[in-house]
Amino acid sequence: MKATPIKGRGSVSNRTSRFEQWQREPFDDEWAEAEPEATPKPATTVSLETARSIISRNDSPDIGFEQSINPYRGCEHGCIYCYARPTHAYLNHSPGLDFETRLYAKGNAADLLRKEFSKPSYVPKLIALGANTDPYQPIERRLGITASVLAVMEEFNHPVAITTKSASVTRDVEVLARLARKNLVRVFMSVGSLDRTIARTLEPRASTPGARIEAIRALSEAGIPSGVIVAPVIPALTDHDMEKILFSAKDAGAKSAAYVLLRLPLEIADLFREWLAAHHPLKEAHVMNLVRQMRNGKIYDSDYRTRMKGTGVFAQLLEQRFKRACLKAGLNQTRHLLDTTLFSRPPKEQPQLTLF
Repeated sequence: MKATPIKGRGSVSNRTSRFEQWQREPFDDEWAEAEPEATPKPATTVSLETARSIISRNDSPDIGFEQSINPYRGCEHGCIYCYARPTHAYLNHSPGLDFETRLYAKGNAADLLRKEFSKPSYVPKLIALGANTDPYQPIERRLGITASVLAVMEEFNHPVAITTKSASVTRDVEVLARLARKNLVRVFMSVGSLDRTIARTLEPRASTPGARIEAIRALSEAGIPSGVIVAPVIPALTDHDMEKILFSAKDAGAKSAAYVLLRLPLEIADLFREWLAAHHPLKEAHVMNLVRQMRNGKIYDSDYRTRMKGTGVFAQLLEQRFKRACLKAGLNQTRHLLDTTLFSRPPKEQPQLTLF
């Protein structure tokens, strides 16, 4: 039974969590309906949660940071390819529509971070903001949790790297500019396609590709080191835009670039195939065949040595195209390392005045 796209949402279904005992599958019972039912439009709900910890740590050799913060769980951007979707299964929610409609906000994020930084045992290391879900998804405009986290970063002079696909990052341009003057921040904008028609269904509630490029320009003009991540590169669908994205980002002031091949672990594989069948049925077989070619004949290969770039002829071609385009555009000429030596703990407030 073919799933029907829902306007403004990435997933076309709400597949049951892999941890559920019972699974639900739609099927055609061949009974004719007098009038087809309208596809429901699920509303976004946000629950405030009291987090126990705020810094996540990893030791994966293919990830360029050891610490990260995610102010939100779930993401309203609705990107169908998002590798964070399977984490919603731990909440007994679907990685499908639930992931983009049932959101959780860590209201105590700033307080937890301040306590963590205040510990004498804490050693400052780069923190990635938005490594899992986007820190500037639409609810940030109302809740401002990411902004409060950045305020703590500035308070302690702590380095932070931001990844987003939202032009809303420019709302915090003033604090980001102050951090940049101390070499404490860099911002990467994720742009997978410049085609607004594809982006509208692929990542329905993210900023338009053009708005993201203009956000890079605004950040760069404010003196904030900026870069672009071409992600995800989807073979036979968005890969042709790689060079255009890199040159557009460079023209807007980007200094660095990276790319990530489409990743389809766990439930994402079925969700992505549903999306292809709904929006690009004539390309579905071709896209999936190329995905298998770049994953050793499988839909996904979790080997950390190749999961970001893939293997095989097509993957090698992508890598060559990326390197040549960066060389021609003048991207990645220098490696920008943020400063950890400025980290300092503000003096504690004393209950009474000192003599001197």
